[in-house]
Amino acid sequence: MVTATTALEAELLEIAGSVPDPELPVLTLQELGVVRAVHLHGADTVEVELTPTYTGCPAVEAMSLDIERTLHQHGIREVTVRTVLAPAWSTDDITAEGRRKLREFGIAPPRAVREQGPVPLALGPTRSLRSPAATSEPEPVHCPHCGSADTELLSRFSSTACKALRRCLACREPFDHFKEL
Repeated sequence: MVTATTALEAELLEIAGSVPDPELPVLTLQELGVVRAVHLHGADTVEVELTPTYTGCPAVEAMSLDIERTLHQHGIREVTVRTVLAPAWSTDDITAEGRRKLREFGIAPPRAVREQGPVPLALGPTRSLRSPAATSEPEPVHCPHCGSADTELLSRFSSTACKALRRCLACREPFDHFKEL
């Protein structure tokens, strides 16, 4: 949930949200859905609410420093970035534009998570050659290069903890998949 109560707060929220994600610079923090609110306290003092993608995300410190630097460049003297854990971030918070950019960057965007509440944990093989129709997944992960749904999981983790490594069985290209939360 993103909140801004005044026109200036809305403008500052847009500026804070324009900061690129340090791990996925193709996305802004607004497109990632992690900048939740901006509160103006006085003429040039701002508090920004930031929700990490998961507890212990190593990028939060870099995000906070980049938000502070960007708002200082726009004339805000004092900037505080506060980490907010509730409501928890979900991959459903990634905007449609963010999903489009991930796909164009060669990363399969997360599938929509429609259910609220605890995230079920499933253990299984790290690699499978089952066809998408044979899997229990409601929606296959599509290759960002050719669009095929015939993909396999190579590793549950990739370049960041947020992504899994997959390979397309149609075009044979490996790709990252932004995991659903």
